[in-house]
Amino acid sequence: MAHPYGKYANFEDLREQAVALRRQGYSLRQIRDELKIFNNDILNQLVKGEPPPQWTKRPNAKDDLRAKARELRLQGWTYDRIEAELGCSRSSVSLWVRDLPRPEPRYTPEEQRALMQEGLARRRAADNEEREKTRLGARREIGELTDRELFMAGVALYWAEGSKSKPYDRRERAIFVNSDPGVIQTYLAWLDLLDVDRERLHFRLLIHESADVDAAHRFWAEIADVDVSVFAKPTLKKHNPKTVRKNTGDDYHGCLVIGVARSAHLYNRIDGWWKGIVAQAQSRLR
Repeated sequence: MAHPYGKYANFEDLREQAVALRRQGYSLRQIRDELKIFNNDILNQLVKGEPPPQWTKRPNAKDDLRAKARELRLQGWTYDRIEAELGCSRSSVSLWVRDLPRPEPRYTPEEQRALMQEGLARRRAADNEEREKTRLGARREIGELTDRELFMAGVALYWAEGSKSKPYDRRERAIFVNSDPGVIQTYLAWLDLLDVDRERLHFRLLIHESADVDAAHRFWAEIADVDVSVFAKPTLKKHNPKTVRKNTGDDYHGCLVIGVARSAHLYNRIDGWWKGIVAQAQSRLR
């Protein structure tokens, strides 16, 4: 029955035989072997219009999921709930149930917003709790601070936040400016470690002109453990109407400037300490 060079004579006769075999329940492979038709295009043409026998159809593994998805949709479930319940993709859920009517909303818009806010609040609370656990764990890792550890921390702190002398503007004075209360207290503890007399310290506020200057003075006086009367005249930053300030509200206290009188020798020691730390760090990089 085979025809060389892919040429098939008597196509209608072949089709009649192929259709007869198909109706008897033959698969394409069985028809191919029976009629010796090894060209798939010709084989498909011979049985065109004839449905395959039921036994050759592969069962669809997702038929049960599709039926369940439709059942849940008719019960008023949303795509998200169906997707989570059945563990299938959203695109599959949409394909299976898109012809079904959309369920009535379970909640009013106001209720939906309230639920969303409640969910966000729970998420933020959980995130905050996790952050706090991380912070507490890290804090315990510090343990008890030795004098040398405070000394090294203070040197790095000053060189990061303190005033530095420049070749074009030599100012060998220890002046420190910061807005973080913890940083200020650490710096003061460091000065105490260096036996810098508190009588040599002078304090000045650097703050926006629209802020509550008196309240800021009281805040920093408590942080630095000094009397409000020791503060010099504050430096007020003029308001620029073109900018939108973010440092506003009760938490804004400006910056505290701490200067040390007769501090040229102290400044040069800080400079040397820092260069010593840098030299040691550089040796680790080689």
